[in-house]
Amino acid sequence: MLPAANRLRHEKDIKALFSEGKGVFDAICGLKYRKNGLASTRFAVVVGTKVSKKAVDRNRVRRRIRSVLEARLSVIKPGYDVAFLTRPGCEKKDFAIIEAAVLSSLKRAKLL
Repeated sequence: MLPAANRLRHEKDIKALFSEGKGVFDAICGLKYRKNGLASTRFAVVVGTKVSKKAVDRNRVRRRIRSVLEARLSVIKPGYDVAFLTRPGCEKKDFAIIEAAVLSSLKRAKLL
């Protein structure tokens, strides 16, 4: 589980991220990011019902992405708000493919 300091929760912060942030997108997932002026990087994971109608599948994808982030938290640049956006089809992928996609997105955004 991500520490509380690394969770992006407030609606105003998420709206600002989506309106002003830059994006990096891949076949499986993408991310929006922007500087937040804080000492820590905060994350949100968005898995919509277009990915899967079943909450079990959506939550599994969410947990997998969060576990990748938690394991790499020490090497991710501080001071950003990041939202991961998933695309339909990612619920069928195994953990290694999701992990590679998340790390690839972070590298392309120059956050790793």
